[in-house]
Amino acid sequence: MRSSQRLFRRCLHLGHRRRFRFATKLIDYIRYARFCVVSLAYNSFTNSDVVIESLFEPVYWLVDHVTRWFGIVFVALVIVLTSSIVLIVYICVLPLIIQTYSTAWIYWHVSYGHWNLIMIVFHYYKATTTPPGHPSQMETDIPSVSICRKCIAHKPARTHHCSICSRCVLKMDHHCPWLNNCVGHYNHRYFFSFCLFMTMGCIYCSISSRVMFREAYSAIETYNETPPPTFTFRERLFHKCIIYLWVLCSSVALALGALTLWHAMLISRGETSIERHINKKERKRQQLIGKVFYNPYSYGRCGNWKVFFGVERKLHWLTRVALPSSHLPFGKGLTWNAPPWILNQQPCVLDI
Repeated sequence: MRSSQRLFRRCLHLGHRRRFRFATKLIDYIRYARFCVVSLAYNSFTNSDVVIESLFEPVYWLVDHVTRWFGIVFVALVIVLTSSIVLIVYICVLPLIIQTYSTAWIYWHVSYGHWNLIMIVFHYYKATTTPPGHPSQMETDIPSVSICRKCIAHKPARTHHCSICSRCVLKMDHHCPWLNNCVGHYNHRYFFSFCLFMTMGCIYCSISSRVMFREAYSAIETYNETPPPTFTFRERLFHKCIIYLWVLCSSVALALGALTLWHAMLISRGETSIERHINKKERKRQQLIGKVFYNPYSYGRCGNWKVFFGVERKLHWLTRVALPSSHLPFGKGLTWNAPPWILNQQPCVLDI
């Protein structure tokens, strides 16, 4: 009896030992499989930002493809809206200016309005048709600071990969859907000039039509009165066109004006939109270790504006900024040495 009990206990103990060994081996296999997966996806630079970016990758993919396919629609929308405003100005606003204003004011309105329109059309056309610049994938002696993990090619300083264009862009600022093009080294000046002159044009139209807007708005408020006012179809159409012009121009002036001021601040600092976020993080990191961050691509406020517009002498402020100009920016976007006219310049009032 005792021997059978001992045998039963020994078998039970042996069964527990085998179960324990099985559970231990199973845990070891799970740990080994986890180690293999982690080793294949290991990255010493992984942090919370990388994890969040990876989780949002499907959202980025959707936005990139929607922006890519709707780029032509956005460009067409800009052309249609701008053309409608120009048409209303020529048909409704300009005749009233000629009838009511003095000769000097008429000459000023005609001269400024057409100059502003030419600058808008020229810079928008150049911004949409000028390639932003791409590093050559055939040359191997390109001065680069890293390798693009998507293009698997050399990536020079200030170059970033555009997921919408699927290419690296020299001195990339951002991808603009309203241009259906990237804003980079060769068309950054055209983009900013377009924003500047479009804002100026919208402000000009809003101010010039403010009196007509008040009169048209007052007339529209009387449409539902009894007896109804005796406005003809042409007069009603005129009122609605003036309202449309003033509301659209005022809205664009506010939105685009804010964007223009933002890019003006970036140009003054010698940064792009992407570099603004990168330099902000780097500035905090340097501050934590007791150092001061210095932007190597900044030449002072006045120097940054001169490099951006390609102003080598004073006459260029007229010929290259105030008039249409197709001159190329300084350098090829591969290296970023200071231009000779910046190194030899006199102290600027903006830098004091």
